[in-house]
Amino acid sequence: MPLGSELIFDETLSRAERMYIRIFGVPINGLRIRARRILPCITDQYKDILDAGCGQGIFTYEIARRFPQCQVTGMDIDEGLLQRNRRISDVIGIKNCRFENGDINTIRDKGKYDLILSVDNLEHIEDDENVLRQFFEALRSGGELILHVPALERRWLFFGWKENFHVEGHCRPGYGLEDICRKTREAGFYILEVSYTYGWLETVSNNMSYLITRAQMRNKVIYAFLFPILNMISYLGKNARPAKGAGILIRAKKDRG
Repeated sequence: MPLGSELIFDETLSRAERMYIRIFGVPINGLRIRARRILPCITDQYKDILDAGCGQGIFTYEIARRFPQCQVTGMDIDEGLLQRNRRISDVIGIKNCRFENGDINTIRDKGKYDLILSVDNLEHIEDDENVLRQFFEALRSGGELILHVPALERRWLFFGWKENFHVEGHCRPGYGLEDICRKTREAGFYILEVSYTYGWLETVSNNMSYLITRAQMRNKVIYAFLFPILNMISYLGKNARPAKGAGILIRAKKDRG
């Protein structure tokens, strides 16, 4: 199933939009780029997983579908989105995921999760260091954090490096590699792996996506025609290991153990 196919059961979307998703999956090129980098990091060793700041639940559904033996919780502060996610999960009958209204600034459950996934959340939050501490406290001993954030700079248009996109609702355009690693360590984590994401082909396709939509779902018809091409371009770059990229992926552990 294409990523995000669960949204065909979203009654707030038009029939044409749901038919498009049935064929191509969720048409968000940046999300597809991140998913190709992040999902291979997740295995069946994790039993209790938190998708922190889950939004439409794309990662929540996908992880729950891939690993039916795991319990996956999608947490977000948008109750409207959560109600929609719950209706979809009821319709498709996914029993091992649930959606919980919660603020990642103050996670109630301590020592509960084997894995916390945070995809492009920290740039929205002023006190990002507190959120990292919340993640640390919510993990069991030996639990892991998979964290993706935008890097401070991206290649624009094709060769020069400039500050990352300014998107409404972001507290900062992104992170320097040393800065986000320092904050992760200061929260108590031991970093297992860190790498840049968004290689050259992925960046070209994502820059083109941004020019069309401005990260606000503008020009939806034009984007619908171009998305399959842009998605294919980014797919061809999925195995790149850029020395510098527009995103940063960190896998960290609560205990060195």
